[in-house]
Amino acid sequence: MSMSYKIIADSCCEFPEKYREDSRFERIALGLEVGGELIMDDESFDQGQFLRKVAACPECPKSSCPSPDKFKEAYRTEAETVFVFTLSSKLSGSYNSAELGKKLYHEEFGEKNIFVCDSHSASCGETQLAFRAVQWAEEGLPFEEICQKLIAYRDNMHTYFVLDNLETLRKNGRLSGIKALVASTLSIKPVMGADAGEIIQLGQAVGIKKALAKMAEAVAKEAVHPEEKALMITHCNCPDRAESVKEMILAKIKVKDVLIMDTKGVSSMYANDGGVIVTL
Repeated sequence: MSMSYKIIADSCCEFPEKYREDSRFERIALGLEVGGELIMDDESFDQGQFLRKVAACPECPKSSCPSPDKFKEAYRTEAETVFVFTLSSKLSGSYNSAELGKKLYHEEFGEKNIFVCDSHSASCGETQLAFRAVQWAEEGLPFEEICQKLIAYRDNMHTYFVLDNLETLRKNGRLSGIKALVASTLSIKPVMGADAGEIIQLGQAVGIKKALAKMAEAVAKEAVHPEEKALMITHCNCPDRAESVKEMILAKIKVKDVLIMDTKGVSSMYANDGGVIVTL
């Protein structure tokens, strides 16, 4: 017998269309600031308009994480179990907010099974974990076991990305773990990844096409039992790039499923126009 569950994620997580109307799935909006204007990363987010504003603004856009209260309210649900997925705690305060919201919930309303998972990733990395939680909850696994399995899955998950423009990450101090980013000329594109939630550089190539090919190679080479997993790709306003990355990866390995999504607000802000993120 499967348990009743709710999946909550901060808005860096992308969900496919079919889950937008499903009350078991809720995204908690981060705020995005462009030139003094606050834009909420919720259903009203308009990617095209946002990218135009960012391009026109001399200042770097910033994000602000949701308040603990927002998370606490989301935990007030009939569902007996709540699974929460956030951006890497090395990149955002969202995880701490979600944890504090859990503490506030327990103080005010008593016991409930709430598991807050630091994704050590972002974007489709959160989606990967959310889908696993759904699968295991539907299979009727006990809460504690699901929590353990999610952590193990997270620790073995790989995140990769290639961006046309690293400025937002750089100016917001998100590349501090990288000693020497050799992207000194615009034509050199680094291939990036995540190590325990910290951004690292995996390689680089001249031109975006070669960088995407190099990323696809890394995905295929590092894949462990890909036939049991879903390949997830999010792109910022570049469906053709996402499609070509998918083809390059599938030419090398077999996967269980493929999901391609367009980035919402936070991912659009950091990936910038033309960025591609891959998780497996």
